[in-house]
Amino acid sequence: MEPQLLHRVSDGVATVVIHHPAKRNAMTAGMWEALPPLLDAMAADPAVRVLMLTGEGGTFCAGADISTLRGSPQQAQTLAVLAEEALAAFPKPTLAAIRGHCVGGGSQLAAACDLRFAEEGALFGVTPAKLGIVYPASSTRRLVSLVGPGTAKYLLFSGELIDAVRALRTGLLDEVQAEGELGKRVAEFTRVLASRSQLTQAAAKEFANGRTDRDAHWADQARGSGDTAEGVAAFLERRVPRFTWTTSG
Repeated sequence: MEPQLLHRVSDGVATVVIHHPAKRNAMTAGMWEALPPLLDAMAADPAVRVLMLTGEGGTFCAGADISTLRGSPQQAQTLAVLAEEALAAFPKPTLAAIRGHCVGGGSQLAAACDLRFAEEGALFGVTPAKLGIVYPASSTRRLVSLVGPGTAKYLLFSGELIDAVRALRTGLLDEVQAEGELGKRVAEFTRVLASRSQLTQAAAKEFANGRTDRDAHWADQARGSGDTAEGVAAFLERRVPRFTWTTSG
């Protein structure tokens, strides 16, 4: 099978799988290019409430396919940044499920997700210093916002790998699961996310990401959505709420 991004939707959860096992799921130029339009389609799909990104088999993503850097490293980096920014801008909750290596471009993709769950034994690295590449400014700022300047400098200056325990301690990860338990935990948690109000999630995502020009917009959306009334009624009636507001319109 050619290197590609596999995807499926089930019970409100879109799963995107980085599939390039011959090179530990390294991202080719074609895979970087394919991600933004795939995300656009899923953002517009009302059946999608959550997106989960993972890698084929026991590796999340070993970074960019180095062979693609021989021609034009700048072009390859531009494609990676465009894909990363599209993932960060996805209007619904995103979660990276990480096994094995999450390095270079893989760490860019994981950092662009809202949440990161990993299996014990996972390894993380930001490796441009090994290649003499200037790490993109937007990617650097995103990394600093997650782990702070000290850990960001450690990772960027050295290119060294850190384990899941340290990644959790620094804020790069949200949860670490025992071997064999990650899939179960991710399935459980994405079901929780899919059951919650998309209105709450979409507004919270923008606020948490630092957007400051849409307070009135979200106040208007809340007044007209019906989600608040439904949530209160469901709570009082001791039933599961049926939220209807969607980012898809």
